[in-house]
Amino acid sequence: MVNKFQKIVSWIILVCVAIFTTLVFFQMWHNLFKNYLPFQPGRYGLILFGALIFTVLVGLALYKLRTDKQVLNWGILAIMMLAFAIVAVSWIHFVPSIQVSDFGHFWSRAPGALQGKAIYSFDNDYFAKWAYQTGFLVYVMGVVKIFGYHIIVIQYLNVVYQVLILLVTYLLVKQIFNNIKMARLSVLLLIINLDWFALNSQADNQYIGSLFFLLTFYLILQDKYWTYILAVITLALGCIVRPIGPVIIAGIVVFGIIYMLLKNNKFDFSAIGKIAIVIALYLVIFSGAGMLIKSSGLNSYGLSNRDSAWKFVIGLDYASNGVYDQALVNEFDLKDSRANMAKQEKKVVQEHIGFIKEDFRWLDLFKSKVSLLWSRRSTGIDFTSINVNHSPKTVDIVKFIGYAGSIITIIFSWIGSLRLFKFDYKDGLFLLLLPLMAFVIVQLLIEIQGRYRIEFIPILAILGGLGLNTIFDWIKTKWSGRHDRTV
Repeated sequence: MVNKFQKIVSWIILVCVAIFTTLVFFQMWHNLFKNYLPFQPGRYGLILFGALIFTVLVGLALYKLRTDKQVLNWGILAIMMLAFAIVAVSWIHFVPSIQVSDFGHFWSRAPGALQGKAIYSFDNDYFAKWAYQTGFLVYVMGVVKIFGYHIIVIQYLNVVYQVLILLVTYLLVKQIFNNIKMARLSVLLLIINLDWFALNSQADNQYIGSLFFLLTFYLILQDKYWTYILAVITLALGCIVRPIGPVIIAGIVVFGIIYMLLKNNKFDFSAIGKIAIVIALYLVIFSGAGMLIKSSGLNSYGLSNRDSAWKFVIGLDYASNGVYDQALVNEFDLKDSRANMAKQEKKVVQEHIGFIKEDFRWLDLFKSKVSLLWSRRSTGIDFTSINVNHSPKTVDIVKFIGYAGSIITIIFSWIGSLRLFKFDYKDGLFLLLLPLMAFVIVQLLIEIQGRYRIEFIPILAILGGLGLNTIFDWIKTKWSGRHDRTV
């Protein structure tokens, strides 16, 4: 009975993932034929075709290389990571070092904070409203304290985190699928995705956060008490520097209940202790970090979110499809007190909901948001200020090269999501899929930006690795069949 329940839940999750990737797949083609190919078909078509050919040829080479020698396997991975590091560092020097948006807040406030200056001047200021961002600010302050006020240090550290993400992605695929070839292909899809790694030039908390979250998944899958303790530490650190913790935790808890508590067709009550360890220690570490920040005087609000309504003010704006809209922002007095602005925010949210309800516009809003967040460019390249030191034509080409990497991930992750219905893997796969789907659902209601998907691209790359591996398996089978018939 327990096993049957697990199978039903697993099937439902796989169906949801397949629906999601299918929607993203077709919206990607719609965007491509609507916004790109009609205007510069030669340029965009050539870039996309070249990217696909390059991926297939390199992927095929990685697929055909033998996997029975550990030294060779690690050597190939090391070469891939080194090649990526060279490209990633070159990218940093290709774009200006200007820090914009939230990244500018982190970088510009760090020196003053180290000197004891206040990081906010009133209760509706950036770090007062979103005190949870103080966690990453502390990280930036630490880097500045040790290495000095040099943005290149932050940038190079981002490359280090990205390289480590490649490593952990490789290990996760080995753990879940026990397939070296697929692990190589998953890493390849990350390496070629400029949309994913472009923000390494910014003081961005997404890469260090992503590394911690992926490490958490890997440690949990080792299923030992000491690895659970380490997983709690990486989970807490990830949530401190990158506040998307609730969706990660939700995925972990559901995974624990469905796949750990219910195990081998019976209740495994030891799983209760493991889940309790994760939740209890996480709360202790995260709360302790908040209290330390309070007691230090850096932020009297700790790591709290004092403006949760703002994400819905933007996210439920039908006119902008949930994307940041300066016209909407201008309707608010950002210098007003938190209490007064909170009242206006709640009023605007209710107006948004009322408008959407009139003709049941929810479906149109959700479709648009899925397209903007998952099917189009990540907009990471836009935040690099590449237009400052390069011509419009160069910027356009680079942005589409980035999008081509996303398109390739979308295509193969779609194939991979369909292949999951008939593929042998460990239940640990759902530890990746559950947080992904939780994030997809949450983003239907709150503010979206294309770059917000960065933390989950490694998971999509894993699905893409499965898709690419499936194609190569099919080609191998067909080729072997023809060869046998010829003989």
